[in-house]
Amino acid sequence: MNLTLPENDILKLSASEAARKIRAGLLTSTDLVSACLQRIEETDGQLKAWAHLDRDKALAEAGELDAIRQSGRPLGALHGVPVGLKDIIDTRDYPTERGSPVFTGRRPDLDAAVVERLRDAGAVILGKTKTTELAFVHPTDTTNPHDPGHIPGGSSSGSAAAVAAHQVPLALGTQTNGSVIRPASFCGTYGFKPTRGVISRRGVLATSNTLDQIGVFARTLEDSALLADAIKGYDQTDDKCYPYPRPAMLDGFQAEPPVEPSLAFIELPFADRLSADSRDGFEELISFLGARVERVPAPPAFARLVEVQRIIHEYEICQLLKDTFDGHWDQISATLKPVIERGRAITSAVYEDARSMAEAADGFFTAFFKDYDAILSPSAAGEAPKMGPNTGDPIFCTLWTLGGLPAVSMPLLVGENGLPIGVQLIGAVEQDDRLMRTANWLLKALNDA
Repeated sequence: MNLTLPENDILKLSASEAARKIRAGLLTSTDLVSACLQRIEETDGQLKAWAHLDRDKALAEAGELDAIRQSGRPLGALHGVPVGLKDIIDTRDYPTERGSPVFTGRRPDLDAAVVERLRDAGAVILGKTKTTELAFVHPTDTTNPHDPGHIPGGSSSGSAAAVAAHQVPLALGTQTNGSVIRPASFCGTYGFKPTRGVISRRGVLATSNTLDQIGVFARTLEDSALLADAIKGYDQTDDKCYPYPRPAMLDGFQAEPPVEPSLAFIELPFADRLSADSRDGFEELISFLGARVERVPAPPAFARLVEVQRIIHEYEICQLLKDTFDGHWDQISATLKPVIERGRAITSAVYEDARSMAEAADGFFTAFFKDYDAILSPSAAGEAPKMGPNTGDPIFCTLWTLGGLPAVSMPLLVGENGLPIGVQLIGAVEQDDRLMRTANWLLKALNDA
């Protein structure tokens, strides 16, 4: 690894441990935030994970939260814990520039819904992490924390890299195809994308109303559940946000399965895109799990669903960002322009047909999970590629994002170059607690082996 572990023991704490110590008066938020800021100062010249930081503001927030604890007032689940935010998530006290020169200097008047929930939970907003241009295909200058010659993945590049480098214990990202799970895999963190509709997207750059989802990065599975619980909630302004109770992810993490979970490994039609070292690692994992995992052939329609996701994404981003593209074409990257032109050529009839196919896939997954607790899948095609004009292949996330399914990436494998490779578990819609329970069972089974 290129980036060494921090010497400061505070930075080695999980978010859950830090929150417990702060509540007990064994650690101050000021000390934790100061340690994170020092780590950023020491390492971000190479990593380039942050778009906006305000040291004085972060320390002032931490001091205020310390005073609240000392006064005996109520404390939130994340009291005093710093969190990084992908720079497409609106914040009233930081710029939100969306990784694009089109939005240089943009300062929203209101916080996004997830930022409101973070503040309610007592979190410190440490700053804004770098995102690819408009959370799509054109990469940032952020590097991989394990080797600066490799990419961190996108579009939530800065969030994944910052958590992996111990610059911040928690961060938020978004996923429209593979933008949480894939960078989590490349950077060696946990990445969790809850069921579509668990978390409000109000105040987050919309690139696809059908597909956009919010996810989290952490260094432990428990922290992923803790953060997701803190930001979940109904919001009537988001039409994908369902109006009834949500899964309790942390409860799921802490629960014991009533019986050993049953996993499915689907023989995906694009499995040839998996690297040799990833394939070998998965074969070893499947062999270890034995009868607890079943190989399942993919339905023929799966091959078409990759194109369905592309059509929906490209058509909707062209509709949602039409004014941005039309009015600022000269400020759009050469990487993104061909994608926009392709999206503009998609007819409404082709788009509606794709939507119908996506709805049919939802029905398949509802029936599928009656027989299995989770699907076992690669998080990405392999190790992080070398730095270049790409964010990595999202193919092993596409189907699950299209279905709005909860998915978690766990850093369980290592590739031939010593870089992390994630193992992904996918669960049934609105059964995120069950997915967390199954994921923790798998971690325990591997640790006990």
